[in-house]
Amino acid sequence: MSEAITTITGTAVPLPGDDIDTDRIFPGRFLKLLTFEGVGECSFAEERAQWAASGRVHPLDDPRHADATIMLVNKNFGCGSSREHAVQALMRWNRGIRAFVGESFSSIFFSNCVANGIPAVTVTAAAAGELMEAVAADPSARLRLDLTRRTIELGDRELPFTLPDAARHELLDGSWDSTATLLAAREELLRLAARLPYFDNWNDHEG
Repeated sequence: MSEAITTITGTAVPLPGDDIDTDRIFPGRFLKLLTFEGVGECSFAEERAQWAASGRVHPLDDPRHADATIMLVNKNFGCGSSREHAVQALMRWNRGIRAFVGESFSSIFFSNCVANGIPAVTVTAAAAGELMEAVAADPSARLRLDLTRRTIELGDRELPFTLPDAARHELLDGSWDSTATLLAAREELLRLAARLPYFDNWNDHEG
């Protein structure tokens, strides 16, 4: 099992707008990279450059959000292609995004989040707006996501969120990492492989 994720606390970066797709999050020209090393710098790369050229500061370039570990979004975040790079890049941006809070998420983006131990929790449009306004007014405000209680705490406010039970259980008990789960069962898998005729001599190639 991997690390159990029960709470996440940190400052947030608001990224308003519906239907923000994976090509905006991680431009396709960076897909030539062979590993996820250094992909954090690619997060919203083209959009950030466009903002800078027009004299604006993109939320990811705003020094007030440099330490943010929670991203606030609106509807259908992560739509478009299925590239896991979108999640991997945001995990590696600055200190790393450790949770997403939004109105809704693309199903594949959501699955990629869970597979990397990143909660992507859903709130109402009113709650999303309230959180974004609060963080815009005070970028140092700290949020606390409690997966056990399904709540977001911000100062004296407490807002509910939703998260599918299966994903929530995987995050809470640490079973979200399928690779770690397989490695934990290594001896059992080797015994099973030894009994299967189509895995004959499979163990001879183990590195």
